[in-house]
Amino acid sequence: MRGPKEKKERRIGERLNLKADRCQSPKCAMVRKPYQPGAHGPTGRRRALSEFGVQLREKQKVKISYGLDERNLRQLFVSAQKTKGSSSSKLVELLERRLDNVIMKLGLAASRNIARQLVVHGHVLVNKKKVWSPGFSVKAGDLINIKPGSESKLFFEKRREVLAKYEPPAWLHLDAGKLEGKVLSLPQESSVPFEASLLIESFSK
Repeated sequence: MRGPKEKKERRIGERLNLKADRCQSPKCAMVRKPYQPGAHGPTGRRRALSEFGVQLREKQKVKISYGLDERNLRQLFVSAQKTKGSSSSKLVELLERRLDNVIMKLGLAASRNIARQLVVHGHVLVNKKKVWSPGFSVKAGDLINIKPGSESKLFFEKRREVLAKYEPPAWLHLDAGKLEGKVLSLPQESSVPFEASLLIESFSK
């Protein structure tokens, strides 16, 4: 799906937090224009989706939310299939363990896209070592923090104000004062707003 981020949300019909804090304000496109983009959007109705259509929408939702393309997502699917137990649970775990996602879930960035930029620009350390890949997979016990020297930047000073009232998911621990987080356990399937089983079905065909 190409085009501006908010058009992608409107096409799917769900808020995906692609525009960070804007998505929680009245400026959000899903609030101002709660219909599909295009000339017939305001008056048209969303068509009932077939089983394949539902699976495709779920796949698009995941790709847009996590900033992945088809190849990246298929690689994660293949890895999930190779492990014992539920493939859908493993796929969720692999998606949620991505470093850019963990940074967002810790509240150190307002969206995955912003978190991705922080990683690429060298502001993030994992276990005291700089990591440049947004797709780096964290594990239980890993310590994530902002690089010394970057903490004083205006961006992070403003995030401190947000973090003072922020509560991360149960599988993560946040020390707001230190701009530091820790992975307490691996994420569970219930922690994501999409149906992983539908995603598995779409790849299995």
